[in-house]
Amino acid sequence: MKPAAIAVTSGEPAGIGPELCAALSGLAGAQWVVLGDAELLAARSGAPGGEAGWPAYAGRGGAAGLRLLHVPLDAPCRAGRLDPANAHYVLRLIERAVSGCLSGEFDAMVTAPVHKGVINDAGIPFTGHTEFLATLTATPQVVMMLVGGGMRVALATTHLALRDVAQAITREALERCIRILHADLVAKFAIPAPRILVAGLNPHAGEGGHLGREEIEIIAPVLDRLRAEGMRLDGPLPADTLFAPHRLAGCDCVLAMYHDQGLPTLKYASFGHGVNVTLGLPIVRTSVDHGTALDLAGSRRADPGSLLAAALLALELAHAAAPART
Repeated sequence: MKPAAIAVTSGEPAGIGPELCAALSGLAGAQWVVLGDAELLAARSGAPGGEAGWPAYAGRGGAAGLRLLHVPLDAPCRAGRLDPANAHYVLRLIERAVSGCLSGEFDAMVTAPVHKGVINDAGIPFTGHTEFLATLTATPQVVMMLVGGGMRVALATTHLALRDVAQAITREALERCIRILHADLVAKFAIPAPRILVAGLNPHAGEGGHLGREEIEIIAPVLDRLRAEGMRLDGPLPADTLFAPHRLAGCDCVLAMYHDQGLPTLKYASFGHGVNVTLGLPIVRTSVDHGTALDLAGSRRADPGSLLAAALLALELAHAAAPART
């Protein structure tokens, strides 16, 4: 059986992504194709890069190991110093990996961190990897899920200002989110009948309508409809007690209503080794659970644990999607 080919984007060039990619040299089981500027990767990782170091990527079908797919920078880059001139470079890395996944050249993609602010400073509307991947794959709705610390936590909304969250949670959007989450837990994670804990939006899950009516008017009706189809859904539950051990026992995933409702607990339990998974896409995509860490860039002291975990999970999901690869 030929090894899987996994694309790994090296992310923001001023951040820690380029140097983290060198840690993939210790992983077996796949052709790890790192996308990035060869000279930059050589300088940050300590590997010579290009033909003198990591073998150049010559197309699908090669032996397992680390490979370099050279994508040139648009402007010189210094570690720790953001430059909007390289914003298009960062997006090209993602676009190349996505196109390769869609064509079957790559079996999955893993992304090192990008810096949303500097991309926006370049005049490019960009809210995050998750939303950009949805656009590139023409996917109407995706679901962001993090895996780590023995938990899976998915989000009903992603990178929104808090003031916009309630308006974004509609019956239609929430139902689509839960259907995507349930389908991928079955298909990609091989959980035949997943049990999902669903958080309420308001404190105390609305306290019977006294602290908000979203639970009564939106969340509970959607859960009732999907339970009638056989889905195992508990909620809406108060978020402040949702992560108690007795709640999580036997749970396959938690669905939080917004970013900072669900992720602080998971990141506390697994920071540096968690994995971000985008559900609902026609491709497999995993990512690190942290940012660009500009203060560590160039030091070679950054912990590669999250990137390695993301790579291994991508390989696992790729094998599940194509168990008979030849």
